[in-house]
Amino acid sequence: MQQQSRQDRSIGDLFGDLSRETSNLVRQEMQLAKTELSAKAGQMGKDIGFLAVGGAVAYAGFLAIGAAVILLLATIGVPAWIAALIIGLVVAGIGYYLVQRGLTELKRQDLAPRQTIETIKEDAEWAKEQTH
Repeated sequence: MQQQSRQDRSIGDLFGDLSRETSNLVRQEMQLAKTELSAKAGQMGKDIGFLAVGGAVAYAGFLAIGAAVILLLATIGVPAWIAALIIGLVVAGIGYYLVQRGLTELKRQDLAPRQTIETIKEDAEWAKEQTH
């Protein structure tokens, strides 16, 4: 059986087709949004992992260097507690800077599914054209 031409079909048939096509588009857009958000979440998880591991390694290095500098200052006559305080403040300041930088980079991540938003706009325009 041949498919009826668009002009020979009833308005009810045309709206039924439009409804089915719109449902298909919505399902496809939801899948696209899910895929896009999963990819962004994966990248963000990787970035957080690098931030955590880098922070831990840097912390261990600062502890060793700090201990060496404290011992050096103590050998040249600075009381050990003052040397430890100075080094502790320097290390804390550097740590604060690194944490702030990591947070700034995380805030820059765009979590909105931009591709999905654009295609939804295009789909809405297409649906509007189909009803005119």
